[in-house]
Amino acid sequence: MKFEDSNFEPVIKKNLATAGFTRPTDIQFRAIPPVLRGEDVLAIAQTGTGKTAAFVIPILN
Repeated sequence: MKFEDSNFEPVIKKNLATAGFTRPTDIQFRAIPPVLRGEDVLAIAQTGTGKTAAFVIPILN
C-alpha cells in the first residue's frame, strides 16, 4: 500500500508526499484501516515507528 493509493483526502496525500512519506510503516499499515472504520485500536511498537501518525492521519482525514 502507498499513501498515494489510499482513500485519504487529496490534500492529506499531497502533504504526506511533500513531507517525504510514501509508504506507511508496519504499525501504520496495521492500525490505519481499523481506525478509519472507527474501531478501537491498541498499538504497541518501538519509539520512532510512526504510532502517532497511525492515529493522527485518519483523524485528520
